[in-house]
Amino acid sequence: MAQTAVATENQAGRHQEVGHKSLLQSDDLYQYILETSVYPREPEPMKELREITANHPWNIMTTSADEGQFLNMLLKLINAKNTMEIGVYTGYSLLATALALPDDGKILAMDINKENYELGLPVIEKAGVAHKIEFKEGPALPVLDQMVAEGKHHGSFDFIFVDADKDNYLNYHKRLIDLVKVGGVIGYDNTLWNGSVVAPPDAPLRKYVRYYRDFVLELNKALAADPRIEICQLPVGDGITLCRRIS
Repeated sequence: MAQTAVATENQAGRHQEVGHKSLLQSDDLYQYILETSVYPREPEPMKELREITANHPWNIMTTSADEGQFLNMLLKLINAKNTMEIGVYTGYSLLATALALPDDGKILAMDINKENYELGLPVIEKAGVAHKIEFKEGPALPVLDQMVAEGKHHGSFDFIFVDADKDNYLNYHKRLIDLVKVGGVIGYDNTLWNGSVVAPPDAPLRKYVRYYRDFVLELNKALAADPRIEICQLPVGDGITLCRRIS
């Protein structure tokens, strides 16, 4: 009986570590998805970049393989051509996007850390899709403000993926809703935030999880009430909310 309890506790502890990337209640079930549907179909460049990123000290920031697969298919389904990504890290989701776009597709990619992006850049170049990417180093908000002010970018993006500073998600949304086209999609990552969105106030959360939780809760509430979009919140990875602009 004691051994069973210990085994259950160990399983729960192990799941807590991977829980940032999967909210499934079973590690084994998540592993089944990866090994059956994701890894066998993962493009070789994405596999290479995923393995490189796994050795980075901040590898928890990367997009999970199942979410990368989802984004790649989504972009093909909506025939995306002009996209934006806020928060790049080493570029796993960026590579998933670049591989999905047509040869003349474009991605405006923004991140405050170019060094991380350059870690994955050789893989992106080897995959033959680097020409689709325009990388800008620095905060995204000033760039977005300039784009909104110029006017010519309104309604020009088919898809926008946001995976940067969670405390600015609402600030991003206020600008991105003008830049994505009617019928286009904005994807906000980490909207279930390690499951903390339903955790009691006194739950023992990691500091960064607790810090950003209120911002994620505020975003989820705002998106649900925004009449300009249709939304679908999916338990893929750490939760992704798709917002389709309807007006």
